[in-house]
Amino acid sequence: MTQHRPMHPSSHPPPRYVFGPVPSRRLGQSLGIDTIPLKTCNWNCVYCQLGRSKPLVHERKEYVPREAVVEELRAVLASHRPQDIDWVTFVGSGEPTLHSGIGWLIRETKKLTDKPVAVITNGSLLYLPEVRAELAPVDAVMPTLDAGTPDLYRKINRPWPELTFQRLVQGLRAFRAEYEGNLWIEVMLIKGMNDSEEALQALARVLRTIAPDQVHILLPDRPPAEVWVQPADEEAVLRAMAILGDVAQVLHPREGVFDLSGFENPLDAIVAIITRHPMREDQIRRALAGRAPDQVDAALAELQQSGRAQVVERYGVRFWSAAPAHYPQSQS
Repeated sequence: MTQHRPMHPSSHPPPRYVFGPVPSRRLGQSLGIDTIPLKTCNWNCVYCQLGRSKPLVHERKEYVPREAVVEELRAVLASHRPQDIDWVTFVGSGEPTLHSGIGWLIRETKKLTDKPVAVITNGSLLYLPEVRAELAPVDAVMPTLDAGTPDLYRKINRPWPELTFQRLVQGLRAFRAEYEGNLWIEVMLIKGMNDSEEALQALARVLRTIAPDQVHILLPDRPPAEVWVQPADEEAVLRAMAILGDVAQVLHPREGVFDLSGFENPLDAIVAIITRHPMREDQIRRALAGRAPDQVDAALAELQQSGRAQVVERYGVRFWSAAPAHYPQSQS
């Protein structure tokens, strides 16, 4: 049942860097912290829900002011009941570890809340000792490993040229050796790419050298960057479970409440969410369920006409995403 909380007083500007809580397949109701602009990433994954990375970015710097992030987090935490939030998660409009102050932000976040803190990352910078040290205090780190070979890694993740497969794997191994929290590696299973027995056996061999606490098998259920990306079928999922071993589990999408509090205008809240987390149209309608149906229709029309959002069709479903995100509509 949706909880209707009072909006922040108008003296408080709407959040820019903190969003949600949103339903997470791994973390329950997750309060997100976004430290980079859309779409700042050193990978260009074929399945990315935020569209293509144009251009690729590999510079670490302070993309948004760290003090402003902490001030906003303090205000958002104060406006929610403790039971409304399960985790606080650094998850960006791209790669969160590209923010050079993420270590400081993590430490300050841990001072503000006793909720567990997670970082969702592609893991590409874990080869750097300073990045491993910056992530050490968090309760869970969720890096990506979609392939067991350099060639398939290049095809799926399309990384910055210097970010070789060897660097990625070495970084994951080094982090595992130092890190005392939960290391949960996620694998996005894509039909015809990494779901064959050969590809999965290669991936399993690499995973054994890393020894993560869990392996999370995901299927692309939000709009992928490339139109041809399809989720692996049920047979392939069962094959992945058998080959990747006891630590592997399939994580299905989680339905839950998208929190629109903290905004005078709920459309501002929706834009804040879809910039990091594209939503199906039926999810938006549920989030606006307190309004009359004709008001919801008018709100969606206003959202599209505002130029702040776009509709992306994938798998025969209408998704809403931020206007600047780039989703090609052809195979090219």
